[in-house]
Amino acid sequence: MAGVVVMISSSIVRPLNTTRSGRTKVHLTPFDLSLLQIDYPQRALQKYFPFAGRLAKVENPEDNTVSFFIDCDGSGARFQHAEAKTLSVSDLLQPDGSVPDFMKNFFPADDFKNCDGVTEPLLALQVTEMKDGVFLSYCYNHLVADGVSMWNFIHAWSKICSSSSSSDHPPLVFKEWFLKGINYPIHIPVSEAERPPPSRELSSVPVTKDKVFHFTKKNVSDLKAKATSEVGSSDMNISSLQAVSAHMWRSIIRHSGLSRGGETYCKVAVGLRQRLDPPLDKDCFGNMTYLVPAIATVEELQDRGLGWAARQIRNLVSSQTNENCNNFAEEWVRNVKNLKSGVGSRIAGDTIVVASSPRFQVYNNDFGWGKPIAVRAGPGNSVSGKLVLFPGFDEGSIDVQATLWCDVLVNLLADVEFLEHVTAMV
Repeated sequence: MAGVVVMISSSIVRPLNTTRSGRTKVHLTPFDLSLLQIDYPQRALQKYFPFAGRLAKVENPEDNTVSFFIDCDGSGARFQHAEAKTLSVSDLLQPDGSVPDFMKNFFPADDFKNCDGVTEPLLALQVTEMKDGVFLSYCYNHLVADGVSMWNFIHAWSKICSSSSSSDHPPLVFKEWFLKGINYPIHIPVSEAERPPPSRELSSVPVTKDKVFHFTKKNVSDLKAKATSEVGSSDMNISSLQAVSAHMWRSIIRHSGLSRGGETYCKVAVGLRQRLDPPLDKDCFGNMTYLVPAIATVEELQDRGLGWAARQIRNLVSSQTNENCNNFAEEWVRNVKNLKSGVGSRIAGDTIVVASSPRFQVYNNDFGWGKPIAVRAGPGNSVSGKLVLFPGFDEGSIDVQATLWCDVLVNLLADVEFLEHVTAMV
């Protein structure tokens, strides 16, 4: 399918009324900087002007470190227009949930890491015209924003497109959280800030494939009911995300070839806005998420059931308080390390990473072509076990785009216990 996507144009879009005098400098917190070596996530510029800036890098020769901040200099975001006139929507949205390899060409960037924001745009967007539809995609620098901020941007942009006016959008509210007792910008060892060379481990890494698993409202309800009954506590509420994540965690690890005594990890992206004291504005702009792991042995995960696994994830999320958020940040500043490990090892196969959220408002964004019918994640951070959760098209349903080693995926698709709670895509 090479060559099916043809680039028509690529341009830099800058916000109006931008001057270089008095421009905003946005300092970065440990939650931001911990993502320095992570790939760009793939999915109304005047209001969201930080996206039009660049990552500024400052060398500190006195201690052999570097510092970063967002320079809102109005350099602009990248906008690409492409065509794939030989492809239909059905070629992308395959009935069995398979994600075709050529879909990566529908996204505006590949292999960008957040540290590349010094020279690359912090936001890139691509509109691809197909035979019978339009594919809108984006990638953004995670140091600048998280999923909450990015989907707010998409919603604001769609409203501007449908109304042709940006005057009714309130000004951007920045996150107002910085770690006390340290100087900004934070100093990072040069060795941790440099872009890592291509990993030697990649030559021995099994091939991964992406597949979308669809959980109907009933599937989700059944998983929640099963998990809650196994927990045996009426006052412990298991959420939809926790129940589905626990089901995916147990099922994937069951086929990962790990010893029963080995440890396995479920890393969950936790939002911090309402967990801090005082809480932040729920829609404030910036990155206010970080990955925290639930830990279990393979034996515990498999033998103690869905409810036990869901409770580990629930306890992990509920334990993220103002105190331990600050403890994480303080420890990170004291001991900056392992930035180049990214979201996890490409070869261990012991971890799942739960990203995005089924709570994001995906299907109410109309750019004038009609509302979306599906959402997909693009390339980037492609470790086996990466799970990107989106709301399904039908209310109450959840779509999970899973990146898995091919042998794990084959075994998963033959797993009756797993498939019992999954419905074929339609």
